[in-house]
Amino acid sequence: MNIALITAGGVGNRMGQDIPKQFMTIENCPVIIYTLQSFQNSPEIDAIAVICLKGWEVILQSYANQYMITKLKWIFEGGKTNQESIYNGIKGLKEVGCKDNDIILVHDGVRPLVSNKIISENIATCQKYGAAVTGLPCKEAIMELVDGKVTKIDTPREKLIRTQTPHTYPLKTLIKLHEEAIQQNITETVASCILMSTITCQDQYLVLGSEKNGLKLTNVEDIELFKALINIPEEKWIKK
Repeated sequence: MNIALITAGGVGNRMGQDIPKQFMTIENCPVIIYTLQSFQNSPEIDAIAVICLKGWEVILQSYANQYMITKLKWIFEGGKTNQESIYNGIKGLKEVGCKDNDIILVHDGVRPLVSNKIISENIATCQKYGAAVTGLPCKEAIMELVDGKVTKIDTPREKLIRTQTPHTYPLKTLIKLHEEAIQQNITETVASCILMSTITCQDQYLVLGSEKNGLKLTNVEDIELFKALINIPEEKWIKK
């Protein structure tokens, strides 16, 4: 199976609102539902699992029922960190009978504008190479912040990638990765692709993302951008 594993276990402190950002309603729809709909509408996704903030599981299931997210099969409890939450999710998938070779697309619950193309290319790339990471080459001039001062870095920007999600691997690869992290006492990596690079020498292959998929709802400004993106009409004259 191809399974979307959605991380929605954070409290969203940087957003500064009264409820977790993944459950905020924008344009009459919860943020988490926008994300789930992207995977619900992908013909290549067989099932969805969500790693949910503790205490919000019933609300999540109610939203899924209301918006007919029929592919949502499992809800797992989030952990104290993103890494722990993902481990909870993949352990849960193994316990409910998912197979070692099932392909798992780990995706941020507050990154709602992932496209069918990105999902499809993640699956194809993982099937071919065993590991896929969504991202975009950097267009900006990149510098490093050291003790409050900006300094240059030696790596050319053409070689730098701004990673997005999904990060996509077979279930057995993710489980082995996280179990090794526990043995090495690695606990707080920010993303699966970073953990993979930290622990193994396995190659990970780029799937081109998009500026839309780059929008991760983190602060209030991101909400304004998201509203603009979902409401703006397409220009018919633009070639794609």
